[in-house]
Amino acid sequence: MTFSDILRTHFDAFVAQYSTQLTPAMHQAIAAMLRCRTETAQRSHWQCNECVTQLDCPLSCGHRNCPQCLHNTTADWLAKQQNKLLPVHYYMVTFTVPYELRGIAQHHPNTLYRAMFAVAADVLKSFACRAKQLQGEIGFTGVLHTHNRRRDLHPHIHFIVPAGAFNKATKQWRKSRTRYLFNAFNLATVWR
Repeated sequence: MTFSDILRTHFDAFVAQYSTQLTPAMHQAIAAMLRCRTETAQRSHWQCNECVTQLDCPLSCGHRNCPQCLHNTTADWLAKQQNKLLPVHYYMVTFTVPYELRGIAQHHPNTLYRAMFAVAADVLKSFACRAKQLQGEIGFTGVLHTHNRRRDLHPHIHFIVPAGAFNKATKQWRKSRTRYLFNAFNLATVWR
């Protein structure tokens, strides 16, 4: 049983309960997943050059949230990210939008999410330059999550940061030996 099967089975009850919370983007995602690889989807026609075998297959929706379509894409992305890992420890840093600003995410998501990435990246870089144990440039990978596990709107970014920084002046890698990357209270204050 796939997620799409569950969605089809419980679609009416789901919409009845959550219709006021669903954004246009969510409606588009649901519609795409419900059409994905079904008889109502567009079709791909295949024919063997060696024999007379022909095959018609329904097309995937290709929506970024569809678990049927993008499992391989996600797995490929994850493998590429793992190949980039440095032989060091890593920290995870999370930046969350305050509750009072979540309405902006609903009505102007692109603007808010771009600002979140820009500000969070700037905060991390400035802390790394000033930190005694690092005093250099850090790298990181950030992933935006727009909802929590209960599917409530909860925009936040998870950053994976290597435990160290590169000092261009000395051309040296400085390894961080602390348990935490930065003081969480100071980081949160500057983020706000």
